Amino acid sequence: MVDNNSQDGTVDYIKTKFPEAQFILNKENTGFAKANNQALKQARGKYILFLNPDTIVAEDSFSTCISFLESTPQAGATGIRMVDGSGIFLKESKRGVPFPWTSFCKLSGLTALFPHSKLFASYYLGHLNEYENNVVDVLSGAFMMIKKEVLDQTGGFDEQFFMYAEDIDLSYRIQKAGFSNYYLADSTIIHFKGESTKKDLRYVKLFYKAMLQFMNKHFKSPGLFSFFMKTGISFRSKTAAIPFLFTEKQAPPKNYNTFLTGEAKETQRLKTLLPNTGRIIVEDQTKCNETIFCEGIDFSFKKIIQSIERSNHSLSFKIHASGSDSIVGSNSKVSRGEIIEL
Repeated sequence: MVDNNSQDGTVDYIKTKFPEAQFILNKENTGFAKANNQALKQARGKYILFLNPDTIVAEDSFSTCISFLESTPQAGATGIRMVDGSGIFLKESKRGVPFPWTSFCKLSGLTALFPHSKLFASYYLGHLNEYENNVVDVLSGAFMMIKKEVLDQTGGFDEQFFMYAEDIDLSYRIQKAGFSNYYLADSTIIHFKGESTKKDLRYVKLFYKAMLQFMNKHFKSPGLFSFFMKTGISFRSKTAAIPFLFTEKQAPPKNYNTFLTGEAKETQRLKTLLPNTGRIIVEDQTKCNETIFCEGIDFSFKKIIQSIERSNHSLSFKIHASGSDSIVGSNSKVSRGEIIEL
């Protein structure tokens, strides 16, 4: 594990839970690309998984990807179907390379107007069914499993990207090396967006700076088109920041009517602990505004993810892992979620 000088006690916590883990402790935040490359240099596996810390994976997620890579010689890397903490599909699970036309459609709003068009929504490959496996151009760095032999040819992440676009760049280089990137819908994970980085004005600046870096690296567009793209990205970065100004001011509900479901032993345990957090435990799910899923032998993470997807997305969902002393959840894509310490 590489730690970019976190200040939240993560290292001490993981050392306690996983004493066999090896650590690289950076004295400053070196960025996503550089930190992952540090770990890559130490990796010895046949397959390398880049995985965000703000994720919950299903029990079959890793085996699904490994089996696919084993049986598909032309595959260089796989991504996976991702949903957010409310169970809503994350479009960045599968993307196209931001070629000039693709970027124009994204920046101009055509992608949002025609989300399923092959012509106008190529940035998110909107014409491809989210429930079907497909060859895609770009995989998300939140979950990216790559054959080590492929990385030996392409190299790791380009460290000029501090954060964002490094996954686009690596996916593009994998393709240029003659391999295919595959989006796999056979397993689903939760990606709590907003946890690995705070979604604020700094995020917007970093994201669109990365888009410019990628464009300049791969598509040295001449004259007017280059000016147009840079102007469009600059404008988009300013308008995209507006929602964050208001979202951060929204406080979570102070009064929770909480419904517990899942592993019986864990639900009984939480019934005795949660009232200390000010929550009211309800037995009727129709009367709750928060559902906590308790993982255990009879209620897997895969079942939890499926349950969240099928539930009312306006509710607050949280997850408790069997034997742990915390509960986690995030209902917003642009702000940090909540951790309940028991």
